[in-house]
Amino acid sequence: MGLGDERGPQLAVVLAVASNKASLAIGTSARQQIQPLRQLLLICAFSGECDPPQRLSQAPWSISDDALTAVLPARSDFAAAWNLMQAEPQGLQLSDWVDLVSSRRDGLAIAACWRWCLGPQTLFRLRQNLVEARPLADLRRLRRERRLRVLQEQAEMRWQQQLRERQPLDLQLLSAEQRQQLELLIDWAGGECTTPLPLPLRQALQAAKVTADTGSIRHLLVDLGQWQAHNLPSLRATVWEHGFSADLLADAERLLASAETEQPGDAERLDLSGQRSVTIDDADTCDIDDGLALETTPAGQVKIWIHVADPGRLIELDSPLDLEARRRGSSLYLASGILPMFPEGLATGPMSLRAGHRSAAWSIWVELDGDGAVAASGLQRSWVKPTYRLSYADADDLIDLAPPQERDLADLHGLLLRRRQWRVRQGALLLDQPEGRIRAQGDAAQLEITEPSPARLMVAEAMILAGAVVAGLGQDQALALPYRSQLTATLPPEAELAALPAGPVRHCAIKRCLSRGHTGTEPSPHFSLGLPAYVQVTSPIRRYADLVAQRQLLAIQQARQPMVAADLAALLSDLDGPLRQGTQISREDQRHWQQVWFAAHGSEHWQACFLRWLRPQDRLGLVHVDALAMDLAAECPAGSSPADLLQLRVQAVDPLRDQLRLQATG
Repeated sequence: MGLGDERGPQLAVVLAVASNKASLAIGTSARQQIQPLRQLLLICAFSGECDPPQRLSQAPWSISDDALTAVLPARSDFAAAWNLMQAEPQGLQLSDWVDLVSSRRDGLAIAACWRWCLGPQTLFRLRQNLVEARPLADLRRLRRERRLRVLQEQAEMRWQQQLRERQPLDLQLLSAEQRQQLELLIDWAGGECTTPLPLPLRQALQAAKVTADTGSIRHLLVDLGQWQAHNLPSLRATVWEHGFSADLLADAERLLASAETEQPGDAERLDLSGQRSVTIDDADTCDIDDGLALETTPAGQVKIWIHVADPGRLIELDSPLDLEARRRGSSLYLASGILPMFPEGLATGPMSLRAGHRSAAWSIWVELDGDGAVAASGLQRSWVKPTYRLSYADADDLIDLAPPQERDLADLHGLLLRRRQWRVRQGALLLDQPEGRIRAQGDAAQLEITEPSPARLMVAEAMILAGAVVAGLGQDQALALPYRSQLTATLPPEAELAALPAGPVRHCAIKRCLSRGHTGTEPSPHFSLGLPAYVQVTSPIRRYADLVAQRQLLAIQQARQPMVAADLAALLSDLDGPLRQGTQISREDQRHWQQVWFAAHGSEHWQACFLRWLRPQDRLGLVHVDALAMDLAAECPAGSSPADLLQLRVQAVDPLRDQLRLQATG
């Protein structure tokens, strides 16, 4: 009998028949099995007088693999039979066809030809017990399809071999299907795992010993040269992915060319270009949007001047560059540098307060009383020409040394320290401590620790002062502005805080009680700043909401109708999405480069201080590492309490898998 199943065509001896089923001895091994009669084809009936054989290898069949191969006719005989049967469209019985092909009708010959007919040949087709010669057109089609299958199988084998070798790919040598598979792998590496991997691709990955997860696929793609080791998946399909379009860059070039020509409102600006002012920022910062100056009036009054860049001089409301800045919401700060909200040529050129260049600005002046409260203030558009561009280290030296010819910074520091103390008396929280951040230097990660130096504290206090003054002006004018507020918090009792070490441990206990800041159109108190109202206004090159605040102030100055609260609220709501997205990208970027840094320092140990539990059931806690100036999540000993000293080490790290496990031990 002939049997067809998932193993292909098989020969069997019928041992017994009961009802519509047969008991079989299948193959040369005589494997016992029962099969329905409808699945069997009678090849040759036993007609001897002795007992019927129980195995194929027994007489009269004497069937073995070698015997079947030996009796099989040559391919030319099959081809000749095909030619002869073109005149027999109705086909031949199996035994007659075997006789035609081999001039034999015995069971061995029939079995060999039957098995061949059901194999990968294309000349004949077997239906029931009838063999038909395929038409020439079908033959050509089948051969073409078989050739394509062979080519496809060869391509898949080459593809699997390429994945196993894990060498950079030449995309031009890949088929369209393989390029599609590669794109799908890139999507998976980027976290887009909704499209399932097709079976051939899963098989290729399995051959390359790659599991179908994001981290393993990223490692493979890095080896294939199709994924950057420091690629940020969250940047994909965002406004940041490809920078500024050619049209926007062309608009920026036109504005650069017109920056020196007079713009509307320039004639009404107060000329402060003769004033000695300085800008203070990190040494590598190029978009400078604030500066400071000190003035003593003829009447002996001391004025603090805070100058803020005025990008609105060049950027018109709802212009293409304005809409693009609105889509971004703010500049994006990454370990490798800044992705600006405006094209770099503008942001670092005419928009910036560059030393030695006359620049358009908004200038806020403030007089403080003896306690540090605002005694008088004013705001107007101006021209400024910063005298010096200082780094924080330069400014720290001038504050510390206070040379007679350059006492302004030391005096400014004293005034703003008085202001800071005033805020503390109003309930402000001082949570200053060193902050560690990872910077990217090519493929290497470098730790950078920012200390709360006198210059940094002075500049920060000046920016807070400017925000308080503008918020006060907004309150007086009933002006809708993007006010920043924070709900009042209930802090731990003084005795409880006093029992904690000053610094990160105490700060952590306080921060746990604070709510997130909120931006709204109505002035509200800001708890941790100790202010009745506050507006961020000092970074209009880097934050779109600061530019919006400037436009609101300009409308009041020019006696125009400013944006009403409802419209401003809608705009702030539109900005919320891009700002959240930017925050997510920045956090993912910093987390990645932290992992790169820890991978390079995996054999080191650091002293850590336990801060609090994050998930005590998993023994996951938050620790502070002074040497790194970072708060980090780590597996901690059970029963750890705030201020406990621990030793921190890397347990596992893999930046491509977004994996970092730290362990702190007692």
